[in-house]
Amino acid sequence: MSLRNDPDGNAADREFTITRVFDAPRELVFKAWTEAAHLARWFGPKGCTIRVAKLELRSGGIFHFAMKTPDGHETWGKWIFREVVPPGRIVLASSFSDAEGGVTRHPGSPSWPLETLSTTTLEEEGGKTKLTLRWAPINPTAAERRTFDDGLPSMTMGWTGTFDQLESYLTGLANP
Repeated sequence: MSLRNDPDGNAADREFTITRVFDAPRELVFKAWTEAAHLARWFGPKGCTIRVAKLELRSGGIFHFAMKTPDGHETWGKWIFREVVPPGRIVLASSFSDAEGGVTRHPGSPSWPLETLSTTTLEEEGGKTKLTLRWAPINPTAAERRTFDDGLPSMTMGWTGTFDQLESYLTGLANP
């Protein structure tokens, strides 16, 4: 995980970055990241289940989903794809959502940024895939920026766990 600053130290340009190398071809990792049947099997925190309501993989398309925790709590999320370049790049705006697809505030953190920009790149490395995820608030208030920055350890833990699940899922696909 890293936090990047512009040369002037402008907080608005800081971003969360996490990278992981998967022992799987880039095309397979891209499919796992972009197809509903795959996402439903690995995406999200350990123990959660994902229900895909809508997935339109194209610029302007939407991924709308519900995430259910082991105790039955359901949270909705929404991605609006800004750029999709198979099999190497996905840029999207991410937000919490309601069941109808409207943008909502984080259910447990009213000062979490309303929207974040996520850029995922997939690079081939000798038959393996290097995935880099960059994440930053979109037009945050000062309070939203502080909440995002304060959440970096939690984001690192959450994305590490999510990547662990993706790694297990990809291993299962390679070794049925």
